[in-house]
Amino acid sequence: MTIMPPLRLVVIESPYRATQERSQEQHRAYLLHCLADSIGRGENPYASHHLLTEVLNDDVPMERALGIQAGWSWGAHADAVAVYRDLGISPGMAASIEHYKVLGKPIEYRSIDQRLVLAVCG
Repeated sequence: MTIMPPLRLVVIESPYRATQERSQEQHRAYLLHCLADSIGRGENPYASHHLLTEVLNDDVPMERALGIQAGWSWGAHADAVAVYRDLGISPGMAASIEHYKVLGKPIEYRSIDQRLVLAVCG
């Protein structure tokens, strides 16, 4: 077995909630492309809004707050925060960016291939 160097731990920030412009399903499809982009960079990505919304209801304020706090707890151990901004910066993303700035985490603003964005959002 070959021992690989540890992968850089990266928090993924991208829109999640539905907006007037895009559905939650479009945001989730976009997130999958963001995760693939991060993995392609040799990173170990974590997206709490992908994982935790499977068991917490984002429309219930207490559960949403719990999910955000859980994500931030994991993010305290991350090496960086990758903000995927092709679809804009949501209020939740903005709050997380500020949170991670206070922690001194490097913030990297990213975009994915525009053909993928168009495929997801039309």
